[in-house]
Amino acid sequence: MGKIVVPSAYTEGYITAQRHNKSLADNYVRHITVGDPELDPVMRELSSLPLADFHRFIKAGIEQQEDVLREAPKDLRDFFDQVVYPSPPWLDHDAFRPGVVAFLANVDLMLVAFVTGVLVEGFSTLIAKSFNITKRVGSTSRRLQQNNRQIMDIFFPDGLQMFGDGWKLSVRVRFVHSRIRVLLENSEAWNHDAWGTPVSAAHLGFAISVFSKRLLEYSAAVGAKFDKDASEGVLAVWRYAGYLMGIPETILYTTGSEAEQTYTIGHMCEPTPDADSIEVANTLIQSIPKIADITNPKEREEVIALAYRLSRALIGNELANRFGYPKYSTLGALFLYRIKQRISHKFRDSQLIRSKNFTQLMQISVYDDDGISYKMPDHVHSHISSEW
Repeated sequence: MGKIVVPSAYTEGYITAQRHNKSLADNYVRHITVGDPELDPVMRELSSLPLADFHRFIKAGIEQQEDVLREAPKDLRDFFDQVVYPSPPWLDHDAFRPGVVAFLANVDLMLVAFVTGVLVEGFSTLIAKSFNITKRVGSTSRRLQQNNRQIMDIFFPDGLQMFGDGWKLSVRVRFVHSRIRVLLENSEAWNHDAWGTPVSAAHLGFAISVFSKRLLEYSAAVGAKFDKDASEGVLAVWRYAGYLMGIPETILYTTGSEAEQTYTIGHMCEPTPDADSIEVANTLIQSIPKIADITNPKEREEVIALAYRLSRALIGNELANRFGYPKYSTLGALFLYRIKQRISHKFRDSQLIRSKNFTQLMQISVYDDDGISYKMPDHVHSHISSEW
């Protein structure tokens, strides 16, 4: 591969990471200047289309509406035919099943781990800048509901079969990322020399590693239980979802060990979380009562305090302090929470737990009346963009 271009914000971290593992550090930093090589050029071409056609053709491709897709530009048709529709040779839907079963049995615990640990850690990278520049952070509640919806559908039985809702939502995310990337590339607010490519392949590879391997670790820390098959199944689900979201296989993990290496080296390469990461992380935590439809002021305060304690216990004091978290004590926080959850599960029927968990996840997920929306942002700033 060609010479590595190191954005200035990564200079110090890259040197440190090279001492740990040069090949992994090189690979991570190389992907900081990579977006989605297959889709981004197509999205730049589509940008000249009337917005209604732009949305209509994307929907047609993901929903396989052949009559409509035939009207689309050739590059978009080729992208679906040659990139999206073919399955990777390593795909094995049977490998998902133990992970799906484990997820349905542990939805409540995995959601706690996802919001208080996984998401906030994912925003410790410079990907947080894209959210603050676009002001997408102001729509955090809806974003969390969209995250929940995607998680629910990729772990729904057969949800990742071609044209299942999990498959559709993951491909949709690929288009959203590319659209935001193109908008930011044309914005004076984005500093290419310092930050590299917006919503880079490195950040997405980091995120999917956290969504998978870290999710297993953090879920276990709050009381979930996974055997080896279940763990492998969760990793397999997220790997395929990441592939559908357009993460290049050059930075998409194949094993749990590779996922761990990616986020470990990523942490080393990334600069210290700045004001953008701080704002996004704290907004995520503080939006939890709204997602859970908790309106009582005292209860809201209690939920936020618990979320901060659990988050600090999961991600560690060093990162929590960088995020400017309140100085809550974490002594025994995970142990007590874990014991409480396990006692609760022990004395409730397992089928009832699965049913309640499934219902709970539906209630805090986005299910619009018109089905999946394939609208894309039409302005770099969320408050100016049309609703999407």
